[in-house]
Amino acid sequence: METAPPNMNFWIAPALNPLLLCPVGSPISDIYNLIFREVIGRYRFYSAKSKPVVDLKKLRPVILKRIEERAKEYPIKRLSPVAHEVLRARTILYHGVSMLIQCIPVWTCQYCPEVYIGENGHLIRTCGGSRHQAKNQIHKWVKGSMEHILVPVETFHLQKMFQNVIDHNKRFDYDRISAVVELCLQAGADPGNRSIYSTPDVEKGMVGSNSLSDDDIRLLARGTLNAWETLRSGVGKLLLVYPAKVCKHCSEVHVGPSGHKARLCGVFKYESWRGTHFWKKAEVDDLVPPKIVWHRRPQDPPVLVDEGRGYYGHAPAVVDLCSKAGAIAPSKYSYMMKVDGLSAPPV
Repeated sequence: METAPPNMNFWIAPALNPLLLCPVGSPISDIYNLIFREVIGRYRFYSAKSKPVVDLKKLRPVILKRIEERAKEYPIKRLSPVAHEVLRARTILYHGVSMLIQCIPVWTCQYCPEVYIGENGHLIRTCGGSRHQAKNQIHKWVKGSMEHILVPVETFHLQKMFQNVIDHNKRFDYDRISAVVELCLQAGADPGNRSIYSTPDVEKGMVGSNSLSDDDIRLLARGTLNAWETLRSGVGKLLLVYPAKVCKHCSEVHVGPSGHKARLCGVFKYESWRGTHFWKKAEVDDLVPPKIVWHRRPQDPPVLVDEGRGYYGHAPAVVDLCSKAGAIAPSKYSYMMKVDGLSAPPV
């Protein structure tokens, strides 16, 4: 064991940092002690047994009061014109699409959700069968309708934005309306206008559709495409302020601060949680699905074949329909449509 000389009063710590080797009571020792207290004093050490206990019964009145105070801020008056603009654009969009599909053929596969717009269906092998039992099969085309272009998305209609969560046993007490309409109603649209609760009638668009000239069809396509862009941009603005949820595993949408408890998720309906949805924040594509289809360019063959699938472009169904009717697609879709891309080599 090492000992200090009798004429020196210092402490030796061989196992510690050699910087701690200094005479007891010297200024250097005081400096090291000060540095140690400053460094260690910045940290707090808690015992594992002393965890804070939260009494949820006491917090419940506070949470409910904050929800009531937040509900007074809605609807926001500045966004009411946006909600009315979205509803007007939706009406124009449905009317225009219902007219255009009478002039331009729309095809859908009998066994899968594939949609194609053109004189004849394509020959690209992307059919997976009705129950996904097949793979890379040729589609069997049948006549399509407006629902294949504008995919309907419905949600529960709430009487007020901040209300009790919908239970599974009370799901039939609430009406199902369009998710875009529900979003606009919560944003301040007139709830007394009953015409906005239903989808515009397709039969009205069929009147006089065969008597339209090429110029009329072109103008109709431009108005329809503008309505599509207005609808999507308006929904995007509303979603920045008004909450909406979508299930991670299915297409169920709920417009409101929290999702409902109706067990309607078909992916996990046989599991232990019996079809409970797993909610996440909804985007524009969840409320207004673009429905991507194959786009035939002027340099492509009359019928798209499977060998050239790497050269062909894509486009939202509404954009493809309006472009085939004479409207000019916005430049933001050029990368999808591959407007200036190479054509497929001849087979």
